[in-house]
Amino acid sequence: MRFVDDVAVPGSDTWGPWLAYADALTAAGDPRGEAIRLEHLDAGGAGDAASRLAEVYAEVERELGLDGLRGDGSWQFTWSRGFVDKAVFRLVAETAPQRRALVERFLADLPDTGAFDLTDPEQWEAALIDVLLSHPASRLLTDLELHLTDYHHSAERAAAALSRRSWPRLEALRFGHDFDLLLELHETSTGNRIDPEDYLDNAVVPKDVEQALWASLPALRSLELEGAFLFDDLEHGALTHLRIRGSVFADGSLFPFSTPALTSLEVESDYDVHGTVESNAQLEELQASRYPRLRSLDLSEAEFEPDEAGDFVVLAESSLLPQLDYLSIRELVIEDTDEDHSPLTVLAELAPRFAHLDFHVWGDIEIEGADDQEVEDILSALGLSQYDDDTEDTDTD
Repeated sequence: MRFVDDVAVPGSDTWGPWLAYADALTAAGDPRGEAIRLEHLDAGGAGDAASRLAEVYAEVERELGLDGLRGDGSWQFTWSRGFVDKAVFRLVAETAPQRRALVERFLADLPDTGAFDLTDPEQWEAALIDVLLSHPASRLLTDLELHLTDYHHSAERAAAALSRRSWPRLEALRFGHDFDLLLELHETSTGNRIDPEDYLDNAVVPKDVEQALWASLPALRSLELEGAFLFDDLEHGALTHLRIRGSVFADGSLFPFSTPALTSLEVESDYDVHGTVESNAQLEELQASRYPRLRSLDLSEAEFEPDEAGDFVVLAESSLLPQLDYLSIRELVIEDTDEDHSPLTVLAELAPRFAHLDFHVWGDIEIEGADDQEVEDILSALGLSQYDDDTEDTDTD
């Protein structure tokens, strides 16, 4: 099979141009043409189109050699209109014994992929990722998740693979490595251990690769980053939703990003292996001038070490607060640090600043020296609330 890459791909989702595109593919011997026509029939409710469509795409994968990725199991991906549409990568341990032969075959057949040391099993993950991201069938990806295991190799390689071309439809990206406790030793696919702190102030992904990565994603709107010290910073002019879990930036700060179009931000940060958490002084970086469109701020999974004042007090002084529609924090704690103002007085003075938005506290509310009813009276008068999951199991006998 010849993958036809010299016919203009339709720029809209209208079926007419796509059916003409399908005819051109079929005339050139590319079975993706039949797949596109079957998708059109399936969208129209043709009864037997779906099963035949699966058969055709299985044939496409065999012809392209991508059936090896399917068989390995680390990649899970779907097709739409002749191109890989959504893809999720998570290394599968069960197929590791066959992985070297698979990677050797791919690198021999696909010369556009990068160079890898095949004697090092910890580079095979990066090679599998490179294979799909380098293939022309993936260039119209809309949604990509990369859950990395050997991230000391694959984070840079994956970023480099993405940066080699522009991705005009990739709207959602999840990138990083899983962890239970931040900065814990990370286990590789071979059982070796990586110390994430080796990358403190020396990001896993080099600066030039990082910059090329963000520039290659013009359609990106939703980004999730997870792990430790992956990037130096983040610059993207069109990103609207960002979720960060861990300490993903090399200098340890939470907010070294320039994302003026951002409307929604979620932060998950907890105690690390040393028993420390981020200072809430970092919240002072959340200023309206830097994030003029931000409307939703979710800190319900973020634990901060108070720096003189609790999170509530810091956020109350933020220029960002008036423009927010939604705000959630993990705890509302005000301690007695001012002889002239009791913690309850501080709450009463600051709480009205939050009255305009949908505000939730997902954990403890502790106002030193005040009883629960006094606190509840202040908060309820302003429509503020503590999150309460009152869902109960019910018998349905």
